[in-house]
Formats: sequence, C-alpha cells, structure tokens
Amino acid sequence: MIGHDAAVAHDASTPSAWIVRFAHLVRRDARVLDLACGAGRHARFFADRGCRVLAVDRDAAAIVGLQRIRGIDARVVELESEQWPLAQERFDAIVVANYLHRPLFPHLLAALTEAGVLLYETFARGNEAYGRPSNPDFLLKRDELLDVCQRRLAIVAFEQGYVRVGQREAVVQRIAAVAPGYPVPLPLIPH
Repeated sequence: MIGHDAAVAHDASTPSAWIVRFAHLVRRDARVLDLACGAGRHARFFADRGCRVLAVDRDAAAIVGLQRIRGIDARVVELESEQWPLAQERFDAIVVANYLHRPLFPHLLAALTEAGVLLYETFARGNEAYGRPSNPDFLLKRDELLDVCQRRLAIVAFEQGYVRVGQREAVVQRIAAVAPGYPVPLPLIPH
C-alpha cells in the first residue's frame, strides 16, 4: 500500500495530494499544461500559485467555469485525435491526473521545456478489482510511467500500488520527473 493521500477519490476542487506534494518543483511563473483537466482542480491550484495555465479537456461543459479565472486559458481540445493539437506549444510543467491515452506520451515529453516538470498520476493494472476504470486500455502496466520517462527525464519520485482514500480503493501509478535542464540540486519537499 502506498498511502492514504492519493487523489483517486476527488471532488472537482481538491487537487491531488501527489500533485500538491511535488508542486514546489514548478516555478511560480511557469507555463503549465493541465491535460484532460476536467473541472480544473489542478489548473486552479497552479493559477493560484502564479502560474500561467493552459487547461484542456474535450468536455466544454467541464471547463466552462475556468473561462473567467485569471491565469487560466481554458480550451476545448480533442486529445485523442490523430494529430497532437498542441504541437507548437511548450510547457514548463505538464500535469495529468486520472487520464491515460498512451499515444500522447511522446508528445507530452516533447512538449516539456528543457527544464520542464512532469507530474502524472493515474490508475494502474489491478484497479479492475476495485471498480472503474477496469479496461486495460485505461490502466497503466507495471512500471509503465517509469519506463516511459526514465530515458528522457530524471525521476524525482515514483510510486505504484494499492491506495485507499475514504471509502474508495484503487491501484495507481504516479511519477514526478524533471527534464535534463532542470536546475540542480533538486529542491527537497518543503516542510
């Protein structure tokens, strides 16, 4: 078990504990992509920290509340089309929570600036025992995020396994990683 702080069971306003835990890696003035943002809990969190956030989701109704928030550019984007819709854009940080579309992995890594940060948390194999998602297409394989990132990024933290949040049980995988140009030494988690 990896802890009780996972953001598996969440409301529309509470950011993932994993994302919050590693938010210190993201500069206050950074350009952040909140991918498949839903109602924008992470977009709001990073905008409140002074970041410029591009919040994208395919559901226009989900992001309507983000349109008037300072620091957030909310766009309806079809993320699973054949063409990567953000090919000309670069980000100082990319945040993904509870979303998986494997063909996006190379695009996400390419969209990071040379000192960029990737914060990713989603469901993994084994979650089918606890409910949705249960389709293997939407569940990470063992060590999958680690395998995707370790050749291109420096891994700050990686976890995978069973979590319980309130009444919700799940199997998750999560990673915090930085691009090769990230300043060293890496800042430790503030107390």
